[in-house]
Amino acid sequence: MQRFNDKFALITGGTNGMGYATARQFISEGGTAIITGRSEKTVNQALESLGDRALGIVSNAGNIQDIFLLQEQVKKYTANLDLLFVNAGYGKFASIKDVDEGHFDELFNLLVKGTFFTVQQILPLMREGSVLILNTSVVTEMAVENFSIYTAAKSAVQSFIKTFAAECSVKGIRVNGISPGYIKTNSFNNTGLSPDQIEGAIQSIIPTIPFKRFGEPAEIAHAVLFLASSEASYIHGTELTVDAGFSTTR
Repeated sequence: MQRFNDKFALITGGTNGMGYATARQFISEGGTAIITGRSEKTVNQALESLGDRALGIVSNAGNIQDIFLLQEQVKKYTANLDLLFVNAGYGKFASIKDVDEGHFDELFNLLVKGTFFTVQQILPLMREGSVLILNTSVVTEMAVENFSIYTAAKSAVQSFIKTFAAECSVKGIRVNGISPGYIKTNSFNNTGLSPDQIEGAIQSIIPTIPFKRFGEPAEIAHAVLFLASSEASYIHGTELTVDAGFSTTR
């Protein structure tokens, strides 16, 4: 099925995990994917694997100067976009007493400021009928120890879904969110945990998931591209949860 023939997507954080899987699926369905990543090495590695209809930009979603350059960089490849998936991000976790200003600013700069200004800068390139999708998280629906800053930042992104939808309706742009549960990505790598601690955390989480497994990045990609497709043409201002029921069956 070629749902995205001759269409262009910009996927931030597209060098691995959910972003990479979405780019790969978008390309397999006839589209061209522009991905961003923080390093030239990871961008080039992803491009080599994704093939000829993948294009790359080195851009850090937590750096406002990079974001302000993004529109002109995208315009080197296309004047118009059909999909913007604001996906770049990661989590860091600490107790209330252990959070410092650096921890707070890092997550809010990346997840809140980065999301808002990425949308602001790219919106002029989005044609009527295009789709904006924000990556949130199921943590916004739960109370999780040591997640206070990450949850607050993702809750701000969640709020953007509705406010952006209200403003973009007149432009003919649909806005929705994807809310992943635990997915097999490298998101634990930025937590400061050792490999053994990461493996221990994963093994302690798996029994709490109804399907007893982490989700595959491709399962998020399928959900994102459903929201981006004409099959979801009447879905607007909504958040789609993809978490095997984790957030509702605990």
